[in-house]
Order: sequence, then structure tokens, then C-alpha cells
Amino acid sequence: MMDDILRGEVTPRLTSDYGFKMRADWLQEGKCPACAKKELFTSANSPWVLRCGRQNKCGAEFNIRDLYPDLFQDFNKRYKPSPKEPNATADAYMKLMRGLDPKRMGGFYRQEKFWHPNAVGNKGSATVRFDIDRANDVYMERLIEPVTIRASDGTLTTRKAHFNGSYRGLWWQPPGMTIEEGDEVWLVEGCIDAISLTLNGQKAVATLTCTNYPARKLCEHAHKNIKWVWALDNDKAGRRYNVKHALTMRDAGVPQVFSALIPQKGRTKTDFNDAHKAGRLSHKHLTDYRYHGSLLLAETALDKALIIWQAKNINAFDFEFDNRLFWFELDMEKYAKALETLKDTDDGEQHSKDEMRAKAAENANTLQEIANCNPKFLYFQANALTDESWYYASIHFPHGARPVKNTFTGGQLSAPTEFKKRMLSIAAGSIFTGSKTHLDRFLKRQLYAIKTVETVDFIGYSKEHGAYVFNDVAVSAGQTVALNDEDYFEVGKLSLKSLNQSVHLNIGEAGDYSDEWVQLVWECFGAKGMIAVAFWFGSLFAEQIRANHKSYPFLEVVGEPGAGKSTLIEFLWKLVGRQDYEGFDPSKSTMAARSRNFAQVSNLPVVLIEADRDEDTAKARKFDWDELKTAYNGRASRARGVKTSGNETYEPPFRGSIVISQNADVNASDAILQRIVHLGFDRTQHTPATKVAAEKLESMPLSHVSHFLELACKQEAQVMETVKVQTPLHEKRLIGLDGLKSVRIAKNHAQILALVDALGELVSLSDMQMEEIHQTVCDIALERQAAITADHPIVREFWETFDYLNAGSGDTQILNHSKNNQEIAVNLNHFIKVASHQKQQIPIVQDLKRHLKTSKSRKFKDIKTVKTAIQDQFGFQEGRTVKCWVFENAP
Repeated sequence: MMDDILRGEVTPRLTSDYGFKMRADWLQEGKCPACAKKELFTSANSPWVLRCGRQNKCGAEFNIRDLYPDLFQDFNKRYKPSPKEPNATADAYMKLMRGLDPKRMGGFYRQEKFWHPNAVGNKGSATVRFDIDRANDVYMERLIEPVTIRASDGTLTTRKAHFNGSYRGLWWQPPGMTIEEGDEVWLVEGCIDAISLTLNGQKAVATLTCTNYPARKLCEHAHKNIKWVWALDNDKAGRRYNVKHALTMRDAGVPQVFSALIPQKGRTKTDFNDAHKAGRLSHKHLTDYRYHGSLLLAETALDKALIIWQAKNINAFDFEFDNRLFWFELDMEKYAKALETLKDTDDGEQHSKDEMRAKAAENANTLQEIANCNPKFLYFQANALTDESWYYASIHFPHGARPVKNTFTGGQLSAPTEFKKRMLSIAAGSIFTGSKTHLDRFLKRQLYAIKTVETVDFIGYSKEHGAYVFNDVAVSAGQTVALNDEDYFEVGKLSLKSLNQSVHLNIGEAGDYSDEWVQLVWECFGAKGMIAVAFWFGSLFAEQIRANHKSYPFLEVVGEPGAGKSTLIEFLWKLVGRQDYEGFDPSKSTMAARSRNFAQVSNLPVVLIEADRDEDTAKARKFDWDELKTAYNGRASRARGVKTSGNETYEPPFRGSIVISQNADVNASDAILQRIVHLGFDRTQHTPATKVAAEKLESMPLSHVSHFLELACKQEAQVMETVKVQTPLHEKRLIGLDGLKSVRIAKNHAQILALVDALGELVSLSDMQMEEIHQTVCDIALERQAAITADHPIVREFWETFDYLNAGSGDTQILNHSKNNQEIAVNLNHFIKVASHQKQQIPIVQDLKRHLKTSKSRKFKDIKTVKTAIQDQFGFQEGRTVKCWVFENAP
């Protein structure tokens, strides 16, 4: 059956996808995904790992499990047992998933079933059961498909294995394998690891967990001269218990105790089954694993240095021992003399050549500590736009303190003094005392083929990578990825991290999340509050929406003091994990500061607060609403030169959304006003009940609502489908409203309506609430249309006063200096004098000058000199030139 599976599913897909050609027992001349050369090959009988033959230039390897994950799913459905083949599911799992031939494992395992009443989804799975002590029903079983179990407190745990009975002091031994006098036996963690070694000719037993010391089984073989090799997994716990168990055996008087470790490459742990599938369990490979194990068991720095010297045959090198960095160097002249002396004084004791070399080296070396800590360089990261780069390192200490992680620039690695300064500044008490030679050799070893991690300089969505990158979690294609212990995200084959340190979002756990907030927002703020939530929700997809619609609107939240604007916005920030924050005041910030605020987030709001000040001060004049025009389309709001010898500029695009919160309406050009969705709040609806609801929102813990961010981002595909389908429908409906003429206003509010629809699929809103929200959006769209066709209140007040004062007797005009009936020319000083004479209230001149240019009822044309048509008591004489503000005369 298994050969049929192999031929029927794996080989045809490899041939089709990579263009392999069959050559005897090999698939060759496949196209390498890494270098695109036809050098890819694999075994036709065991095609578990594909390798590129260009070892020096490429050397890429691809695990078939990563290439075709669908082949390693649904074993329970695809390979069901039958009376004829009761182990069908287990056999398929062992062959396809583990690369082990069931025909060579007669009696090693049997197929059983695991079931749990509190499982989520599938209640159970077929298992591969390994009997440890069948007479006492002690066994371990591997679940072929993991089962997720919900605990009484709601916590979810994924079960991959199940134990029955006490296995303490025992091991699992492959049936039929015997341990004879003089054997070498490896002690590994898992049963499948033990099988992998056994099928490759190396006797092995499984301790089942790294903590289990199989004392009872070891006693059965105490009288035999066995070489015991502790070969637990090469992770933190495995290394610790490798040493602990080996020392326990040595203390018990066992003469031959060794260790073995598989060196790890990358972040994915490689165990003995992985090595089996990769063809790395030959005698040569096992010898190498023994070498790495002997380094682990070295008792002193000199012992470790001599092991390295004997294995690698190099006379000067750096190495780590007990989280300190050492330098070993062999004085060849002393070594030659010591070796000669040993030969001359070897009184027939028959020392081996290796023993004499080791003894000579022990007497002729220089061993010095060059750092009182252990720096490990993890990866290289760069910001391509600013041409900055860093090496990210973790520094470990012998005293057990928590490792410190930080960056080193190229300059800080170029000289021992700079390296020492950086070490002292980031890791308390860490000192490098080595020379330039020591540093260069150390870095050459550490930085060779170092991993590169891609970076973004903001928090949020990266459209280039198709992933949301937050502080501790990333979301891509609906899946959540946690930050690994090296401070980056592994999103599929992509390694990614954010360099941003300014914005920190604390995303809560699913078990802590409560949607009680939805009805509280409704009770406090009604339909407008939910429209604000919908805009905030849409901000999480601003980049995707702009990719489809070329724009995303601004939100304006205005109202009298005490209306609840700050309460609403601070709560909306809670939904995305930001505590005690509302926004920043653009009038108090420089252009550079505003630009950085705009650039440090993506698919998150940028909130501008209290930007409506009317003081004519230098600070107030520093910010112009027209700066935001390009943000509507996601383009850069500012450019700056890059410090290079070329003519490069840095123009970070705007990736977020704009929210404006202030007491007064935004006073800006039509272009800005048309980009805004306006929400006005007041205190007329405030009641004791709304006060209680508002206090609940304010006191609601961040952890109870911030999981909303993760839930929303995981729904990216569904949200964008809803927005794509619904926006044109809503836009058509809005365009049909009587009085709505602006296509831009219709488009902006149609996007909000579509986002309300998408939000309704994520949170609980009744049909009545949805209907009221939809109607409110239509109303504010009509209000926005009216707002852009009406004059500012100051302008309206000016024209009312002008019309009252300008009307003289007959056709005489008091204030209009223009002789052209199609124009109105007003000298503002003249206007002020006449108004004062007539005891009329007038706006502040600075405000009047600022707003008159936006006049719509009588369109502003220019400020210029005209020949006056007025002759009056204030000194104006007809025909003289007067500087005037000129407007079109309304029909």
C-alpha cells in the first residue's frame, strides 16, 4: 500500500512541479526554487528532502512536508483501517509523515484511538501506540492528528501525545532489539527517534521525556560493558538533562557514558527522525553528533578546547564555555618539544598517538578569557530606505541573568574598542578584553551566512509582505504568529520584524475578550458612536481599501466640551491595544514631528486633537489642513533628503487613517472638507444611564477588549470582500439622494456603510441598530454636502453686515468700490470704519482675512487695487486707487 501512496501522490507532483527526470533510483534535473537552476535532485524511493546540487553556490534544501502540506493532513479520513489492514492509518502516518517503512517495523507499534469529551472540533484521532509495559497497560501513543481540548477555565490546549500508566524509570525498546555485552546504545527522547536510529543500524531506546531517568532499565544491564550515549533533543531542556543524566550515571560508577547532539540550523528543531528523512544518520553523521555531545559534557574550558583542537586540527580559535568567551592558541614550538619529551619518556606504557598529542597540547597552549559573557549574533537587519543596518545579538551571562538583546552597527564591530563600548552600554557588566585578531576571528565565525530578517519601520500592516506586524504578534492570511524568542516573526518562509519603538499595542488573549463593549458604545453614543467604531475598524484595512478604491476618508469627531469625544476615542484606542492615549496636537508639533507621527503606523489611525485654535500665533500658523490632502490617497505628506552622496530622498507613504477630534468644526478648503466624514456630538442625550455606561467603558480593562484587533485582522479576506461588493451598491444609493451632488462625498460615506456591514459580521448588532446606523450615515452625507456649499459662519456674518451697511439711498453703495456691476470690491479698513460708525459687531480682522478667501456665496477673486466708485466722509474720492478684496457679485 505504501509504495502505491508514494508513486500515486508524491512522485507525480514532484515531476510536474519541478520538472524532474527519472534516473535509476533518483529524480534529477529538477528546477531549484532558490536559484532556478536545473540542479535539484532527490531519492525516487524516499523523496523526503529535495536538494540543490550546487552546494557551493546554492545548497538549498526543501522538505517535502513543507512543499506539500496537504499530503500530511486528514490521515484519519484518507487512510481508514480495515479488517485486512487494521494499522492502515498508523502505517500511512509512519511512512508518509515519518519516512519509516512499516515492513521493517513488525510489532513496533499498533493502531489505537484517542478520544476526549471536551475536545474542540474533532473529538478524537487514530494513534500510533507504543507499548512500554503491556502487561501493566503502560504505553505512550502519538496522536496522528492533534486534538484541541478545552479545560474547565476555557483554556485551550493541543494534545499531540498521550501517556497511560507510570513510565518512571522505564524506557521504550524496539521489540526484537537486544542489548548485548559491549554494545553502544543511544538514549533518545521519542519512540520514533529510537526507531529512526534502529533502522539505520544504531541501537537506541526512548526515555519518553527528557526528565525521565530510566534507572530500573539501566539496572538490568549494569553488569554489561555498554557504551551509553545520551542523545536527547538539542533544545534547552534536552541539553540540561543530557548533562544531568550523564553525570548521574558517571557518579553511579558507569564507566562509559557519552553524549550526542544534532547541531541545529535555523530555528526549526531537528530531531533524529528529521535526520533520518534527510539521510543524515550515517556513521559519519553519528560521529559528528558524538563530537557535539562531547563538547556539551566538557568539564572545563581547557577540556572543551582540546576536544575542538583534536577534532578540527586548528591551532588558534575562539569558543564559548559556561557563557564566557575564550581564546585557545597552541604554541607550536612548545608543543613539538612537549610531544618529543613524551615520546622519550613513554616507558612502554603504550599511550596512543591521540593521547600523546592531547597531553602535549595540554602543556603547550595559551588559554585566555576574552569576554566575561557570551555574545551570539542572531541575524542581520536593515532599513533599505534609509540605508541603515544592524546586527541583532543576544548576550548571555554566566551568572544566570536574563539574556540582553540589542543591535550592533557595522562600525561597532569594526574595532575592539568600539565593540567593548557597545557591550558595556547595552549589557551591564559585560566586558570584551580581546584583541582585534580575537574579535575578527570571532565575528568571522559568528557572521558567516548569518540570517537576514526583513524589517518595516512602522507598526501595522505591510502590504509588501501581506502581513500585520505588531509588537508581540503578527497576523497573515487569517493566521496568528507569535513573536519568537529572537524577536522576529516567522510568517511562512518570511522572517519579518518592526523597527518601531514608539507605538506599543498590548493585544489581549481570546479567553479574556468580551463583546459587552458594543452595547455600551451604543448606549453612550448611539449610531454615531458605532459609525466611529466602523471607521476605526476600517482603519485596520486602510491600505487594502486604498489599493482598491484609491482613497480612504478622514473622520472628524467634534462637539462641545464634555460631549464625550475623548471618552470615545480613548476607548477606540483600547480596541487596538493602546492604553491612555488620545492623539497629538499638530499645532504644537513641528513638520518633522508630524511627519514621523504619520509614518510610524500602518492600518491604524493617526488622531489629531485640539487643532482648531483660532489664535494667530506662530504655533497656530505652523499647521495647515492642506498638509493632509495627500494622506487621503496614501501618499507622502513630506519628503526629506537621505544622508548619502547621491540625490536620494525619503518619502514614506501615509499608510494609516486620519481622525480629527476637536471642539469646533474644521475650517479648511473644500478639498479637505470633502474628504471628511463628520460626526458631531453634544450633551443633549446625556442621562444617568449613559453616565454609567461611559464609566464602564472608561474602566473596562484593556485585556477585555483589545483582542478585537486580532479578531478583525484575521477576518481580512471576508472584510475586503464585503467592502468590495457593498461599496458600489451604497455609492449608487447615496448618489440617488436628493441634494447629494459630490461624488467624493458619496464615495467616502459608501465606504463607511460597507464597513458597517462588515462590522456587523464581527460584532452583535440588531437589525434595528444596523438600519439606524445606515440612515445616520446618509444624513451626515447630506449634511457634509450642505457644509461644503455654505460659507463659514464668520464669512456669513461679514456678508450680512456688509449688505446692511452697503445699502445707501437709491443705487448708491456705501462699501462697494467697484464700478463693475459683476464685482464687489471691499476695503477692509473702510468696512471697519463704517461698521464702527454704525455700531455694528464685526469679526476679528485676522479671522476675517483667513476665512474670506473661502467665500462661496460671493466667490473670492483677488486682492488688488481698483479705482473707487465711492466718495464719502471717510476721505475716499471717486477715481482714486484703493486696495480691495474683490469678489464676484451674486446674481
